Amino acid sequence: MKILLLSLTLFLIAMPVLAGDPKSGDELIAAMHKKYDGKWYKTLTFKQVTTNFDPDGTSKESIWYEALSAPGRLRIDFEPLDKREGILFADGMIYSYQGGKLARPGRAFVHPLLVLGFDVYVQPVEKTIEQIKGMGIDISVIHQEKWMGKTVYVVGAKEGDLNAPQFWVTKGDLLFVRLIQLGGKDKKVVQETQFNKYVKAGGGWVAAEVIFNVNGKTATTEAYSEIQTGTSLDAGLWDPEKFLTIDRTYYKKAR
Repeated sequence: MKILLLSLTLFLIAMPVLAGDPKSGDELIAAMHKKYDGKWYKTLTFKQVTTNFDPDGTSKESIWYEALSAPGRLRIDFEPLDKREGILFADGMIYSYQGGKLARPGRAFVHPLLVLGFDVYVQPVEKTIEQIKGMGIDISVIHQEKWMGKTVYVVGAKEGDLNAPQFWVTKGDLLFVRLIQLGGKDKKVVQETQFNKYVKAGGGWVAAEVIFNVNGKTATTEAYSEIQTGTSLDAGLWDPEKFLTIDRTYYKKAR
């Protein structure tokens, strides 16, 4: 009897561990939200060095400044700032500005990196699930892999499949680290995004390095610095009508 009771006790203790891994993408998304609910920052600013690589091996650097308001809003200002050029993602729309004016009318667009890297931690789980399904990712499929020395959950593909739309999340901190999508007219171009070199920021994290690969070759890298979270920022920064006129020195503001 004592052996039976001991075995039962050990089983009950082990149950949370055995049942701890999510069985589907929606369970993982819920776990990501729960882990940082009420802790993750709502605003973020940083300076970004963007390096674009050409097929001939040459590269070109540019400086961008970015301001995020989670969920769903990100503005990018290109240097030199006096040219008033950049991109705005706001409320499911994208706007492009060139030469001090709106280059083209806004169009519907949900930024996958905003959703997976930031919004998932602060917005309702149901909305994140809907947006990820809209990316063509099958959230019913999940397995585990090793990635850069860590165990990760892979949602959207079976083991060994690197061609299906999918996203990767670390098992420990539940941080988004990899996205694979298919692009091009025939949907055969493999587009990979990596979120690397995470640093602690407020109650959450920021990937200080982002890498974009196309068919296995690096096309663009982004390096973040001067990272600030929790800063009080003017809501007009993400207003399409005010994009060109609002004060752009947000990146200099102290917390």
